[in-house]
Amino acid sequence: MNQNTEETLERVFSAQSAEEVETVQSLWSGYGKISRWQLIGSDIKSIIVKKIQAPTQQEHPKGWNTNFSHRRKMKSYQIEMNFYESYALSCNTYCAVPKCYEVKRAGGVQLLILEDLNESGYSKRRSELNLNELKVCLSWLANFHATFIQVKADGLWEVGTYWHLATRPEEFEKMEGGWLKSNAKAIDQKLSAANFQTLVHGDAKVANFCFSDDMKKVAAVDFQYVGGGCGMKDLIYLMSSCLSAEECEMYEEEVLQYYFKELASALDRNHKNITFKDLEIEWRALYPYAWADFVRFLRGWSPEHYKLNDYGEYS
Repeated sequence: MNQNTEETLERVFSAQSAEEVETVQSLWSGYGKISRWQLIGSDIKSIIVKKIQAPTQQEHPKGWNTNFSHRRKMKSYQIEMNFYESYALSCNTYCAVPKCYEVKRAGGVQLLILEDLNESGYSKRRSELNLNELKVCLSWLANFHATFIQVKADGLWEVGTYWHLATRPEEFEKMEGGWLKSNAKAIDQKLSAANFQTLVHGDAKVANFCFSDDMKKVAAVDFQYVGGGCGMKDLIYLMSSCLSAEECEMYEEEVLQYYFKELASALDRNHKNITFKDLEIEWRALYPYAWADFVRFLRGWSPEHYKLNDYGEYS
């Protein structure tokens, strides 16, 4: 397949040759890899190729390697391709995403050929953020949500996020009984019934953001779980990925205020006819529901997970 990839890249970029120079990362559970390719004789010198191919033997770090999880993963890759083909061009510099040069599906192998964000000025990666750095990501989320407010998720997940209840019946079954399990469906329905719906990234952890050297600009990657939903889902997941429980509690109101300030500006910039006050009231009320929804998933998927803490449990 490497030879086929090389030939595809030479054709797409009118390059003399294409060489794989680095594996950026392996995909979850052995479903392929993301690699950097160098192009010779092309105006574009470096690109990223995301190659998806189902493994012959499934492996999962938590043991979730059933046929159901396999089908979910394969659907997620198809949805990511749909996003790049039909939605990504609507994203601007305020919610930057890599340019997609080509999508290829052939013989059980799928290729996403993407802009190399390192070459475009987004070369920094972080695992933790201070408040000012977090605000750069909050601005990205606000602008993404404003761009796609009230847009139908055609070809995407009807309900976005990788932990959505309907896509996690096995984890739900394993979850211990109690108030949260008894009310999981009601929590899910509360979020899904929100009047104001947008597209959520669905996996908006800090690892999926690429920063400029000065940490003042950011682009996002990994759109396998993009779909419809309330913007609070992305917000709480981002917080969980880069803030401690103590920091979540300490910064909660400042995070919410900054996000909604950016959202209001982005809605104006995108000429969206939305009654912002109503949106903010509704989404603020759904903030604890979004936390409860995520905690429900973690309790079934990995009951000892470090993200299970008093803040998430009692938000």
